[in-house]
Amino acid sequence: QVQLVESGGGSVQAGGSLRLSCGASGYNDRGACMGWFRQAPGKEREGVASIYYSGGKTYYADSVKGRFAISQDNAKNTLYLQMNSLKPEDTAMYYCAAAGAWINGACSSNKEYYYYWGQGTQVTVSS
Repeated sequence: QVQLVESGGGSVQAGGSLRLSCGASGYNDRGACMGWFRQAPGKEREGVASIYYSGGKTYYADSVKGRFAISQDNAKNTLYLQMNSLKPEDTAMYYCAAAGAWINGACSSNKEYYYYWGQGTQVTVSS
């Protein structure tokens, strides 16, 4: 049984940093993608960053490029999201997702193409 557990969320001031972690137990699909999504109140869940499980190619939403970095430690079965220069508009519930589709040479940023989900961790950025 696959279980994804996020941690590392919290409240920070604008310009601050947080590192999210996602522990993935029971998961070892080297042919798929893992990713981070976020959902703010009243908004759709959107893709933030994704990475091919076997390493290499990453995807970032335009709104976080240059500020966020996705990485993974396959030995620990853990996915990370380093978030720097945080802005109030980054405030959302952040979700880890796995078993994402590899489409046209890249990990999908569409939530519909990910099968496993964590419960989320809240990130709040104050101005």
